Amino acid sequence: MLLREVKSVFHRELDASYGRDEVNSFFGMLIEQHLNLQRFVLALTPELTIDKESETFFFQALSRLRLHEPIQYILGSTHFMDLEFLVNEHVLIPRPETEDLVRWILSETSRLNDQLSNGEPIKILDLGTGSGCIAIALAKHLPRTMVYGIDVSKKALEMAKKNAKRNGVKVTFFEQDIFKLQLEDHFDIIVSNPPYVRESEKEGMNANVLQNEPEMALFVPDGNPLLFYRAIAEFAVERLKPFGSLFFEINQYLAVETEQLLHDHNFSEIEHRKDLFGNDRMLKGTFTRPD
Repeated sequence: MLLREVKSVFHRELDASYGRDEVNSFFGMLIEQHLNLQRFVLALTPELTIDKESETFFFQALSRLRLHEPIQYILGSTHFMDLEFLVNEHVLIPRPETEDLVRWILSETSRLNDQLSNGEPIKILDLGTGSGCIAIALAKHLPRTMVYGIDVSKKALEMAKKNAKRNGVKVTFFEQDIFKLQLEDHFDIIVSNPPYVRESEKEGMNANVLQNEPEMALFVPDGNPLLFYRAIAEFAVERLKPFGSLFFEINQYLAVETEQLLHDHNFSEIEHRKDLFGNDRMLKGTFTRPD
């Protein structure tokens, strides 16, 4: 079958749901992964044919896209901070806005250079690590650090460990519940992108997210939307080193409330930043341990 004919079927079946440009993007990604061809090759060789096995692959992908399954799950991987991460239904798909959070942390670590020069490693803890994208990206860009990742999901941790190996970094992963943390170390930086979408916000979300990504990593009750942030702040008060930093990805609609929570736990130098879409998305606080 001609590859361009397969592409025409994709447009006929999917354009109404996704739009022509998005379908072009999907098809290009599938070509690159399965056929190991750059997407422009089809334009240069319109008579390119594919075998039955490839036909089966493309039409299975088409069926999954009809059901609004994310293209990242169909491909089995995605990119984050120029690194490739395996993903499946047990982990959230890494978002571009979370890259901004990682870059912010990287920009702040320069103040810890004296610590590194004295031979004492920087210790970073990622709570709710999921695919491991935050922890692994930090370990990749800060090779002299000790990075730890915690998640309550055994399946998510299996994926995170595969991603650490895939990207050639050492991250120590633990299976623990954020509400029952048992760690004795003290950390220079604690970071978390915890569940923060209120149940009432579901109706505004895309079907591919609602029907496929793990609910436990997304949603919180309307009546207690900051429960994860509160538990993490309480833990950070006990386990951050003096002048250590706590970084959060946050719900843009709860930015004021989340900032107040840090004030209530005696964090100072509180700063929030917007993501690439202009939404309040990141929050940082510094903890000064009393003598």
